[in-house]
Amino acid sequence: MDAKVTLSFDQEVIKSAKAFAESNNISLSRLTEFLYRQITSNEFKSIENLPIADWVNAVAEGEVEYHTKPRKISKSDYYERK
Repeated sequence: MDAKVTLSFDQEVIKSAKAFAESNNISLSRLTEFLYRQITSNEFKSIENLPIADWVNAVAEGEVEYHTKPRKISKSDYYERK
């Protein structure tokens, strides 16, 4: 059963990804599902081991950048406060 997910991406990435998907006769949804299946296959233990940079470079131009949000509170501080 399919479920819907809302994601936000840079407009240029979306444009390039749609073109890549179309050139491979696959919908952008199925391409995204394929990529998620690959990264959740338990073959990779950390983000550094993921071949995401290769996939992103296939659908976008420019440097690959990973953006993460810092935690508001560290795990150790959280548990100390309990």
